[in-house]
Amino acid sequence: MAPAEDIVLAPDQRLKTECAPIEEITDEIRDLADRMLEDMYATEGCGLAAPQVGELVQLVVIDVDYTKNKRNPYVLVNPRIVVADGEERETGEGCLSFPGITVRVSRPSHVVVEARNLDGDLMRYEAQDNLMAVCLQHEIDHLHGVTMVDHLRPLQRVRKMREYEEALAAGAKPGEVGE
Repeated sequence: MAPAEDIVLAPDQRLKTECAPIEEITDEIRDLADRMLEDMYATEGCGLAAPQVGELVQLVVIDVDYTKNKRNPYVLVNPRIVVADGEERETGEGCLSFPGITVRVSRPSHVVVEARNLDGDLMRYEAQDNLMAVCLQHEIDHLHGVTMVDHLRPLQRVRKMREYEEALAAGAKPGEVGE
């Protein structure tokens, strides 16, 4: 399956499901992380959560500053937000599972996340006022069945979902964003 074909699209119920914690970091989990990174880079995303590829486990991959020649991926196993504070910032977010649209989401500007890496080491990630802060929150939301449109008021959500359906009908693919 080509990477873009691997991405689960809304309104698939897997995107609304609470994901299970990973009990043990196995070769299957490492392979899943590799597959997710391949999918993320192929679709020019900056983050991807396991339910977006149909796997209902707490695994996230992120790389907010990669270029064609340089990659700096983070793999987060069982990530959890331990601090989310600072001034609320509204930014336009895209999502590989909602191709063709961008949603204005308000999130805390500062976040601290704890997670295991693929070696099982406990890691701590801190980000403020940048894409990493947004991406960490966006991807961890996915692990709890929350998508970017869930942050909207009901009427806004209906409008964005209509816009999304129109974008899909027009051929939007994962990695394509709207205005």
